[in-house]
Amino acid sequence: MERAVLVGAPGRDVPPRLAEEHLLELARLADTAGGQVVGFLRQRIDAPHSRHYLGEGKVKELAELVKETSADLVIFDEELSPAQGKNLEVAVGVRVMDRPELILDIFATRARSREARMQVELAQLQYLLPRLKRMWSHLSRTRGGIGLRGPGETQLETDRRLIGTRIADLRRKLKDVAAAREVQRKSRQGTFRAALVGYTNAGKSSLLRSLSGADVLVEDRLFATLDPTTRSVELEAGMEALVTDTVGFIRKLPHHLVASFRSTLEEAREADVILRVVDASHPDRDEHEEVVAEVLAELELDRRPTLSVYNKIDRLTHDEEAALRERVHSLSPVPAVFVSAHQPETLEVLTSALLDRLRARLDTVRLSVPARAGDVLAALHREGEVMSQEARGDRMEVTARIPRALLGRLRNRANVEIAEVQ
Repeated sequence: MERAVLVGAPGRDVPPRLAEEHLLELARLADTAGGQVVGFLRQRIDAPHSRHYLGEGKVKELAELVKETSADLVIFDEELSPAQGKNLEVAVGVRVMDRPELILDIFATRARSREARMQVELAQLQYLLPRLKRMWSHLSRTRGGIGLRGPGETQLETDRRLIGTRIADLRRKLKDVAAAREVQRKSRQGTFRAALVGYTNAGKSSLLRSLSGADVLVEDRLFATLDPTTRSVELEAGMEALVTDTVGFIRKLPHHLVASFRSTLEEAREADVILRVVDASHPDRDEHEEVVAEVLAELELDRRPTLSVYNKIDRLTHDEEAALRERVHSLSPVPAVFVSAHQPETLEVLTSALLDRLRARLDTVRLSVPARAGDVLAALHREGEVMSQEARGDRMEVTARIPRALLGRLRNRANVEIAEVQ
């Protein structure tokens, strides 16, 4: 387990309490990555120093802290330029990494599917490319010897070409995976779909498990799951929704990572409603909501139909919950529900909201179907809501609420007579 010193250097415009929360979140990230936090260093700055990000005095203080704690790693909460990272490593004598690199490392250990592993590798290589000289020189300095000496710049150029080739190869493979995922999505057309998005550890996986009753990995750690998980959720008899749990967001999420996971988040783009899950009990709830809104805007998902889901209300007092409800209903333009994944009775308001959304996209039709057309009758029950069904001779008279996609398919059936559409 690597011993890490954490460094926070926020601007003076960041409130002290928020700056402290950012550093504590960095500590949770370090713990998730398998590191042991042995020290903290804080400095509020007007602007980053071009050479070391920190002031010269703080750099000397950091070097002393590294020696005192026997640390072998320094992690900055801010993003460092390649030059700043190199200069800091020379100054403190141990490896230095920043928040984006730490998040990429966590994603690399958490990725399970082939697609997720490729997405993370692509983001890592894009991050590494401009920093290759620092990484390579650090490697040669600490592990110099047979097999690692010379030829210097020639080796760097070779590495750059290899990385460039690998990036192009990963992009091509991910494009093929995205095409296959698109085929899967088309096969689910006509089914009502919802996507869970939100800040990491907001309880999305717990909600999906409670709603569906299916086995879904739930762990009280940042980025417990990366791969999208889709489960069927029964809203009422004969009415169901496909709900997808997507990767969690976090403040200062690396841009390369957002771009790499764009295809995975296409599930949210194709959803009938996006469920923005919020940890109602978190003291930085408002900032988390802002982070999620910014990432969704970057992915061009901010105009999709949305429902805010305030989770973990079981951790609030009655007065705190009442104040939250009043504040949300008075200030937020987005409809909201208040639930707890650990209190199944509270989830009824969420399933009811989903059911209302589902019904809003259905057309009420009266149609006549041959009694032997079992596939048509089955589709009506599977994809819609049959309100009445009566046998008349060799035909069935059916009144049902059905999605427009199914209505379009039925119009092309010669043996189906559509009497009325509302």
